[in-house]
Amino acid sequence: MRPGVRLGIDVGRVRIGVAVCDPAGVLATPLRTVPVVDRNPAAAIGLLVALATQHAVMEIVIGLPRSLSGGDGPAALHARDFGTRLAAAAAPLPVRLLDERLSTVTAERGLREVGRPGARHGAKRRKVIDQAAAVIILQTALDTERTRGAAPGELVGSPPDEHRSLGE
Repeated sequence: MRPGVRLGIDVGRVRIGVAVCDPAGVLATPLRTVPVVDRNPAAAIGLLVALATQHAVMEIVIGLPRSLSGGDGPAALHARDFGTRLAAAAAPLPVRLLDERLSTVTAERGLREVGRPGARHGAKRRKVIDQAAAVIILQTALDTERTRGAAPGELVGSPPDEHRSLGE
């Protein structure tokens, strides 16, 4: 397991959930929700780069919402485009895409089960769910790396034959 702080990101067209882990890479926790103003990701990308710098992260993990069949639909293509833009802005910091099918559904269910305040009402509810989804994405990446011994997911900007690592 590589030590180091990582950011986990749940990309949306309106909001981006952000999570961070401890320096040992053991536990992901919610950090914040970043708005995508006027559906223009440039300002959000700048804020994410600033958060990465502030928390001295060694890597950023973005959820890749593939379809249940494993293909890339519109949401996955949006996440890939966002990842490419973020990787360019955060260089040389590595950015990875991690298959995150059903992370939002899992986050909603988990919040309902624990009766989390704010998990039932409108925009506040969505912010909490976005952060919880980012936690699930990042925790999955941490657990997969610890189990398999290699960084999971696709490294943004890598040649096609290097897209898959152990765990994908």
